[in-house]
Amino acid sequence: MSNGIMSIGEAASQSGVPPKTIRYYEEIGLIAPAERMENRYRAYDEKDIQTLRFIQRARSLGFSLKEVAKLLALYRDRRRASKDVKRLALAHVAELDHKIAELKAIRNTIADLAERCQGNQRPECPILEELETPIH
Repeated sequence: MSNGIMSIGEAASQSGVPPKTIRYYEEIGLIAPAERMENRYRAYDEKDIQTLRFIQRARSLGFSLKEVAKLLALYRDRRRASKDVKRLALAHVAELDHKIAELKAIRNTIADLAERCQGNQRPECPILEELETPIH
């Protein structure tokens, strides 16, 4: 296309966000619906690409779509207080720390079970015994 206007395919290529995901972001209101050209095709400009890249980067850092929406609102608000951005980022760090702790506990449990398993020709296996035990 011309005049800095891009099709959804070009926008996807430029932003790294697949066309299906771009349409989904429009559907859920994360981004405004694209302008439509005379042929009814979606039309994107450099500002849209910048927004899509912002979303892509936030998602790659593990922010949820709800958090991304808040970050976008703060990004667009030039009168924002940086403390609000920091608060959101630190809440995400706390959530990540919680997930890391959970994953470490799971990893340690599996490693312990594997350590206790003889790994021989006998049928006894603490791993399978643990999996059949009800969770308390």
